[in-house]
This record gives sequence, structure tokens and C-alpha cells, in this order.
Amino acid sequence: MMQVNRIGYGAMRLADADIWQGPADPGAAKAVLRRAVELGVQLIDTADAYSLGANEELIADALHPYAGDLVIATKAGVTRPSPAEWVPLGRPEYLRQQAEGSLRRLRLERIELFFLHRVDPAVPIADQVGALKQLQEEGKIARIGLSEVTLDQLREAEKTAPIAAVQNMYNLATRQYEDVVDHTAEYGIAFLPFFPIAVGEHAGPESPLAEIAKELDATPAQVALAWLLRRSPTMIPIPGTSSPLHLEENLAALRLSLTDEQFARISALGG
Repeated sequence: MMQVNRIGYGAMRLADADIWQGPADPGAAKAVLRRAVELGVQLIDTADAYSLGANEELIADALHPYAGDLVIATKAGVTRPSPAEWVPLGRPEYLRQQAEGSLRRLRLERIELFFLHRVDPAVPIADQVGALKQLQEEGKIARIGLSEVTLDQLREAEKTAPIAAVQNMYNLATRQYEDVVDHTAEYGIAFLPFFPIAVGEHAGPESPLAEIAKELDATPAQVALAWLLRRSPTMIPIPGTSSPLHLEENLAALRLSLTDEQFARISALGG
């Protein structure tokens, strides 16, 4: 598995509400990215579809030349015909084209972690992953990842190339990918949950999560992240925020340690 600090940063939040335009205050957004690295973040996640590539450019403007231990992960395989549309497109020639664009925008010679953003049902998985494998063989990407995949899709992809990471929506309230979490843990594949602290009603003032937060002198968001870190040894949450204070709060979850009893109480909340 990739050796990075176990809480990364999701850069999608550095955009408008539709993830169509860049941030209203680019300077503040760059400051958050720089602060993340200062605080020890070693993985920053973006995509070519975020702000039509401007999110990648923002990261390069803020952080290039990159620290030697910093992994920039990006994705291709989704088109944006309009602010409300996210349309999978997994044709091999398109994936290769988008990888070239990401390399230029990020000012990289090689992308350390490159995700298939969504599986395109109109294209065989072997062809989609095969395009990424070709990029890997050419030295343009180092590791291949998949986003929002089922266990069957992951196993099918593994027939074509080794998969280094999976990025699915997963948090205390959204747990339909338990089998994927277990598979990635068993085989040493990084699991990057996005929206990792969308805990909804589970974070209410009288909830078990809030009770445990009081016990640990922490916030419910920190406890939700600590639960993820305990859930799987290959879990690397990527919470996103435009707030330096929330950034620091999220990263402080690395210092929390749940007891077996606390972990069980949180796990029993279910999805």
C-alpha cells in the first residue's frame, strides 16, 4: 500500500457549489492547500472534471514544485456537458487524452495515482483499465485506482492490472461498500473514502457519536474520522474543506484512539 499519512485532502471543495467554476477567492484556496502540506498531508485528491481542469491548475499554482513525499491523485473518465451533468466516458482514447491534460495542468511528468473516475457501462472494464495500464507502462502514471466501484467491478478490473487504490463514498451513515472495504484491507489496497464525515443524524447532540466525542474531548467529525481509521488498516480518508480551522480539526483526528468498546458503539449505529 502507498506509504502516506492516513488522512489526505480532497480538493473538490475548492470550487463553487456545482464544482464548475474555481474558488471565489483563489488566494485563500491556495493558502488552504499549502497549510494542508504544512500539517503533514501527503495525499491530495483532485480530478480533471473538477472545475473543468482548473482544480488541477490551482493545486499546481499553490504547491509546485511539489514536496518529494506528496502524492497528487487525479481522475479521468467523466465528462461535464453542463454544471449539473457528470457523464461517464471510458473510451480508451479519451482516458489517455485526459491523462495527458492532467499531466500538463499539474506540471508533472508522472501522476503517482490515477483513478478511473467512474466505470463507463458502455465500455468493457478490461478496455478502460487497459488504457490506464498502457499509461502505466509508458511511465505516465505510477499506480491505478478505481472510483465508485462494486466488488465485482474491482475483481474484474484486477484481471487486467493491479489496482492500488479504490475511492468510494463511505462513511458512518453510508456503508453499502463494506465488502469493498474488506477486500481492499485483505489485499493491501488503499481505500480512500470520499465524504468521510457526512454523518448526518448520527452526529446529533444526543447521539453515541457525540457522547464518545465528549469522552475523548474531541468533535463528532474527528470521532467519525477516527472510526474510519480503525475500520480498516488501509483506509485513507480524504476530507475536503475550504476552512483552515476545519482542516486542522480533521487532521487532529490522527491523534485519537478509540477503545474497542467505543469502536463497537459507533459501528452499531449502522448505515
